[in-house]
Amino acid sequence: MAVPKRKTTKSRSGKRRSHIKFNTKNVIEDKKSGEYRLSHHLDVKTGFYKGKQVLEPKE
Repeated sequence: MAVPKRKTTKSRSGKRRSHIKFNTKNVIEDKKSGEYRLSHHLDVKTGFYKGKQVLEPKE
């Protein structure tokens, strides 16, 4: 079984794990309603997507 000869330093393990991180969500403010929503997603409250009525709004 392979056993490391020396302790792995924090900087070396940090370099290896540099791509492991939390991603921020792309949240935008809706132009019409002023509510926050994810970009490229339907606004559920108004039912609009790209300026067109797609669904009936929830009451």
